[in-house]
Amino acid sequence: MFGAKMKNFSERVAVVTGAGNGIGLAVCMELARRGANIAAVDIDEAGLAAVRQKVESLGRRCSVHRLDVSNRQQMEALPQAVIDEHGAVHILVNNAGVSVNLSFREQTIEDLEWITGINYWGVMYGCKFFLPHLLTADEAHIVNISSSAGFTGMKWQCSYSATKFAVAGLSESLYVELANTNVGITCVHPGAVATNILEAARMEQGRRSKMLKTFKYATPPEHAARVICNAIKRKRFKQVLCVDSRILHVIKRLAPVGTLKLMRLANSDGKD
Repeated sequence: MFGAKMKNFSERVAVVTGAGNGIGLAVCMELARRGANIAAVDIDEAGLAAVRQKVESLGRRCSVHRLDVSNRQQMEALPQAVIDEHGAVHILVNNAGVSVNLSFREQTIEDLEWITGINYWGVMYGCKFFLPHLLTADEAHIVNISSSAGFTGMKWQCSYSATKFAVAGLSESLYVELANTNVGITCVHPGAVATNILEAARMEQGRRSKMLKTFKYATPPEHAARVICNAIKRKRFKQVLCVDSRILHVIKRLAPVGTLKLMRLANSDGKD
């Protein structure tokens, strides 16, 4: 089964975390357009209500599950809740994520626990608790959302990079372990996608305003969703997404240390 393609999305059940907005919402809609039924997971109740309305307008079933992905007990109960609603599960998209854009010295222990709980433990819990159920399906797939910060360190991104490197490492190990099973896995490395991650990020307000101005050039989440769904269809393991991420990925592969030296030089004045 190693490398086999997912035949179709029709009547498949897809669990998407962080489904209330951004990439998560776009993935829900793209999967629904391709015939999947959706289990939308988010902590935002209003966002979940909007997802359900949009998915059901396409004629697909949508259950909503309000929970905190960093909460072990809530995540452990989620697979059975999905199965109770839909009867099966075939696709898991671990998308929920947050950011802390502060220097490591400025970040508090609470900041570190917050970002690690969502970005790392949320993905770990999703994989751990859903995998036994995915293995019983005729075909299944896991998508873990890493980042361009998951293959190189960046200024103000210590904790974010740490969690996204961890997601990439987990995904690589699962890719090896799940060979010859019915479960495929894709690790996605987006660059700048036009989501609300900056609004929710813990960071200095002036820096937020500057970064938001650049997001008008960011990749639309709808495009990101199409790329992700195509990667599921083809069981592609590594999916680098967005032009900025592709460029950085190539540079880092060609000059691993040189890339970091260039970043140090660019930030040597300590200014924003």
